[in-house]
Amino acid sequence: MAYDVVVIGSGFGGAITGCRLAEAGYKVLILERGRRWDKTNYPRQPQDNWIWDSNCPEKKNGWMEIHAFRHMAVAQGSAVGGGSLIYANISCEAPQDTFNKGWPAEITYAELKPHYDTVAAFMNVQKVPVNQWPIRTKLMQEGATAVGAADRFKPLELAVSFDPAWNYDLINPKDPGHSKTFTNAQGVEQGTCVHLGNCDIGCEVDARNTLDRNYIPWAEKHGAEVRPLHLVTNIEPVTGGYRVHFDRLDTVTRTRTQGSEDARIVIVAASSLGSTELLLRCRNLSKTLPNISPFLGRDWSSNGDFLTPAFYNDRDILPSTGPTITCAIDFLDRSQSGESFWIEDGGFPNLLGNYVAALKAGGNAENLWAKLLIDSFGHMLRNGGGESFRNVMPWFAQGVDAANGTLNLHNNVLTGTHTLNLDWEIERSRPTMDAIVAMHQRLSASTGGSPVVPPTWSMLHYLITPHPLGGCCMGTSMADGVVNHAGEVFGYRNLYVADAAIIPEALGVNPTRTIGALAERIAAIIVSEAR
Repeated sequence: MAYDVVVIGSGFGGAITGCRLAEAGYKVLILERGRRWDKTNYPRQPQDNWIWDSNCPEKKNGWMEIHAFRHMAVAQGSAVGGGSLIYANISCEAPQDTFNKGWPAEITYAELKPHYDTVAAFMNVQKVPVNQWPIRTKLMQEGATAVGAADRFKPLELAVSFDPAWNYDLINPKDPGHSKTFTNAQGVEQGTCVHLGNCDIGCEVDARNTLDRNYIPWAEKHGAEVRPLHLVTNIEPVTGGYRVHFDRLDTVTRTRTQGSEDARIVIVAASSLGSTELLLRCRNLSKTLPNISPFLGRDWSSNGDFLTPAFYNDRDILPSTGPTITCAIDFLDRSQSGESFWIEDGGFPNLLGNYVAALKAGGNAENLWAKLLIDSFGHMLRNGGGESFRNVMPWFAQGVDAANGTLNLHNNVLTGTHTLNLDWEIERSRPTMDAIVAMHQRLSASTGGSPVVPPTWSMLHYLITPHPLGGCCMGTSMADGVVNHAGEVFGYRNLYVADAAIIPEALGVNPTRTIGALAERIAAIIVSEAR
């Protein structure tokens, strides 16, 4: 075998398992469909490489992919570092009672706690210093107090590096010149946060502790090879392991070239949608993995993501200033209508306002991405002081939805192609969303804002999530899962899934540290069993 391990994907599951196995002496190859991004090439203009298009990735291999299903849109990253490049930096543990049902008996909070701590330390998570709280953080605390939930407000840990001396009283505080350069524990140069507000689209001062700043370079220092622009198409068993087939994407010639590599161990970590789709294709189309559990694709969850913007006539909110999310009001105890959720502040990069304004002015809505942006944000534009959404508070949330979606392959009889499809029924999740909306409205009204429930929900019951979970769920057997407690696919020794796809229930909180803890545990089991 050319490699001991081939890892498919470089998000929280792939980067962490690849890193730990390389650290343990395994010869590791990480295949990532997306590019390597950094502050020299982040997309910034409307014509830049924003969109990944699965229909022609050799031509459109940008920052983010939008899957538009019948009742749900899913946003996911496409990069070395996976979703860590587009997420809002939040690193939190799932509530302890999350693991009381729906999980294999081996997965408990106590079992994951050491791995939670490892992820937090390795990614150097921190809370926003109190002297640096953005207006949104203070508004959240005000709202919590106003609705009688002051004790439920809490700042959250972020994978961001802060300089305690920075503050808003500095002259031009968001000037990148105020960022202090340092070398992190993995030997990578970064800067400290100056509240630019561009977390979701790439930090110009490298203050975000994304996976390409810690786990991935640490893996490479221990011999791991990372290949960007390699789109995996199939996995087949061969003597002694597996052969992983892929297309190399050439961004110059805009062509694909087929290739393959063999390894004893394969770890699929291509995201909830990506990992599930790949295994569905291997089972149903190429039939190289025909015995994968019939449970494949089931128990998919949006993790209850919801956003309600509120307008304030007499106060600035400045949602494009500061880290994208900083804090939460915790209602995970089901004290509100029996539903479990928490409320977070939200932010928009100021670039988004400029982009939406340009799209709206030019009537440029020829694709789904443009239409979603204009429909969602076009009416919020109110420029002033350099911020397009300065009077808008994006009340955000996650909640424990029904986790009853099913991913499958849809056969287009006209073209002969198969595409990923999501069957998702709103009814069982509606009470969670209604409870979230009700709290958003209370918080808005109590702080002088006017909430606007998105018509995509009130009229169409259509949702958007950046936190998809499930599809290759953990279980006790093939009857109720796709992988076991160690992430190993039932019936296929040394084939693993290690990402959001294995989470069998909605978490109701930002999932990245839980994904990371599960990945740390999977890697530790592989090493301990000398696989």
